[in-house]
Amino acid sequence: MESAPDPGTMTELLGECPLLRARAADSGVDLDDTPESLTALDQLAPDWRDGEEDELSGLGNDAGLYLGTVVVRTVPGAGWTLRPNGDPVVRLASGREIEVVEIGHAWAESGSPELSQVLAESSED
Repeated sequence: MESAPDPGTMTELLGECPLLRARAADSGVDLDDTPESLTALDQLAPDWRDGEEDELSGLGNDAGLYLGTVVVRTVPGAGWTLRPNGDPVVRLASGREIEVVEIGHAWAESGSPELSQVLAESSED
């Protein structure tokens, strides 16, 4: 029988987000896993939208994983879970699952939904 991944290790690994952290640092934003850092990301000029498709996809993936990391670290009862296909999602204490990677891709492509708003809605569950 396979054991479930350690939640702390999962949070550390999924929270690495190297491309997003590099882009944020270039813009003077420190991604410190706080709600304020999500607000700062929402306010960045989206100059990456004119770049390579691979970079946009990678940035969207990282944005979703970073959003999930902040939710897991700040919303009581939230935790990572893996779908059978291996996709990570955040499960709230209410049982609702947040498709953070999909949200991250939408944010990278259009700026909506705002990452800080997703966190606020998750905190209300």
